[in-house]
Amino acid sequence: MKNYSLIILMNIAFVLSLGAQTKSPVRNLLSDNDLGFLQKMTKDVMESSRIVPGQKITEEFGPNNTGGTLIRPGGRACYPAFWIRDYAMSLESGFVTGQEQKHMLQLTASTQCDQAWITDGGSLVPLGAIADHIRIDDSKPIYFPGTYDFIGQGNQKWGMTPPYCDQFFFIQMAWYYCKSVSDFQFLTTEINGKRLIDRLEMAFNVPPTKQNGVIVYTTDDFRGVDFGFRDAESLTGELCMPSLLKYKSALQLAELFDQINRKDKADAYRSMANWLKKEIPAVFSDGRGMLLATTGKSKQADVWSTALAVYDGILEGDSQEKTCRFLRDAYKSGTLASRGNIRHMLTSDDFSESTAWESSQTEKNAYQNGAYWGTPTGWVCDAIARVDVEAAKQLAKEYIDDLRAGDYRKGPEFGAPWECYNAKAPQNAVYLTTVSSPYIVFSQK
Repeated sequence: MKNYSLIILMNIAFVLSLGAQTKSPVRNLLSDNDLGFLQKMTKDVMESSRIVPGQKITEEFGPNNTGGTLIRPGGRACYPAFWIRDYAMSLESGFVTGQEQKHMLQLTASTQCDQAWITDGGSLVPLGAIADHIRIDDSKPIYFPGTYDFIGQGNQKWGMTPPYCDQFFFIQMAWYYCKSVSDFQFLTTEINGKRLIDRLEMAFNVPPTKQNGVIVYTTDDFRGVDFGFRDAESLTGELCMPSLLKYKSALQLAELFDQINRKDKADAYRSMANWLKKEIPAVFSDGRGMLLATTGKSKQADVWSTALAVYDGILEGDSQEKTCRFLRDAYKSGTLASRGNIRHMLTSDDFSESTAWESSQTEKNAYQNGAYWGTPTGWVCDAIARVDVEAAKQLAKEYIDDLRAGDYRKGPEFGAPWECYNAKAPQNAVYLTTVSSPYIVFSQK
């Protein structure tokens, strides 16, 4: 494997230069020693997650024939595909070279749906849809979770349309690449006959809303997964998490259009972002300071969305303080976290005795239905730190201590960072966003 040290240092410098975009006034939640440990582990997990050209991950799939390096959701012998979401959520760690970014961006753009079609299972792949994941052997886009089968993909179990998050993560990929390599003219490059910037706009407009609305919206008949980290759950109505992602993408598109001298477009997307910033709290606030995941099925307070809304500056002023105090109190009461990992909802907010989410494909306290995840730990620590720095440091320390105890580099019997901890055991070893997402938060200066 080639040496990435110089590129990594350059990328980290770029990430640190984005500090003006960061809304949190609180930094240094980890000691230098713990931050150094997390930085090294994130870099190592990223390296383990690379699939170089010609490399095979499992015997069931052929080698990486895409012509460049791909980054999968984790290491070891799993995930023989490229997932847009997990990769995009790891980009700002600074550990992906410009060449690698360009290849994965072009691959994602080239597999964007250019003709709406209906799967054999009855699901719709709309014009402009971005794949959930892309096969490494033949570059076939798989628009729906739950399968690697291009022909057999898409059915009611996994959504009547593709997940609503990947369109916005595609925009984040383009935004980060153009900024990190200072090449905004790449936005005018044609990919399969369409300019990249036009593909970004097409993707932005895929997730549906109510008529004349701005919040992402779905019903049972047209249900798509709201966010891939809960694709085994069923949520309907107005959807918080993809609306948060839409807000961030609107700001990113505004910046990209500024760079290619389209002030009219830039102003329109900033206006869209301002509209979303007003609507999200108005639609989803539960009165306690939390944001609901949805206004329909699984209308429950969502820790991940709430913490991300604080981190991205959507919740401000008194509303933000109320939210942060609520999360701090939940942490201290033991309903929020375990071993530094975070639940989707508080244990006190479970839908019933038998399930955490109202509608789930998994048993209670397993996987996305009540297990504990490291991916959102940075967002939650950031929120708590705004009202109680010591409590945030304690949560961050518990997270690091758990990683140290289970560090996969100790040997094959170890697996941290795990994807999540379910009721019986940890699940999916060497999982990238478990370290990359918190590292992005903790490394800010």
